[in-house]
Amino acid sequence: MKLFNLFALCALAAGLAMSADLPASSHVRGEYIEARTADVYTGACFANSEIEIDGKMAVLGWKIESGTWQGVKLDGLSVMAAVKAEGTLGDYMRTSNPATAVLILDRKANARQRVALEAFAHKMGGDLLSNVVGIETRPIEFTSADIHSRKAMMVAGELAKLETRPLESDDQICRHEEVWYQPLTQTEHAMPAFTMADSYQGSDLGTKWNVPLKRSAFVGTFNFQE
Repeated sequence: MKLFNLFALCALAAGLAMSADLPASSHVRGEYIEARTADVYTGACFANSEIEIDGKMAVLGWKIESGTWQGVKLDGLSVMAAVKAEGTLGDYMRTSNPATAVLILDRKANARQRVALEAFAHKMGGDLLSNVVGIETRPIEFTSADIHSRKAMMVAGELAKLETRPLESDDQICRHEEVWYQPLTQTEHAMPAFTMADSYQGSDLGTKWNVPLKRSAFVGTFNFQE
């Protein structure tokens, strides 16, 4: 009996040691918004006029409703990124990299949460966030009564602002518009929207922009697990 108990204790200790070596799982869900400096809902004639001229900058934002990243709880926190690339973002015919980026972390986050938010943004942004040249902290506010209304706003202090509304029939110009580009990150569901505000006023990217009143935004949701 004692020998059996000894084997059981050894097995339990080995199991605990193995579980300690396993990386913490990550599962987060929430709402997403982006706007870039070229139309994403457009016709071929307009898209061709902007390619390699506009659309090299974008602001992205994630509002985490619930979940953990690498074992750190992130409920209610947000992270944004401003990106500047050498080519039109999302152009499948040409690469838009190399790109530089600035991360904006939610000021409400504690030290561990800021590290987790940064890791989450890198995972979701992929190559676009592979060269981060600055990390800022700001109070980030996200408002959206219903993401399907496409009316949303995300503001990071004076540094960045996104605001959208639904696309309307008057927003069509050539009447052959379609979703020309896809969102810059993995989403569960995304819808094109009209950009009321798309602004980045920082200095780390070597440029600032304020490009409203374009068909250049996406709003949606994400539900990511690894």
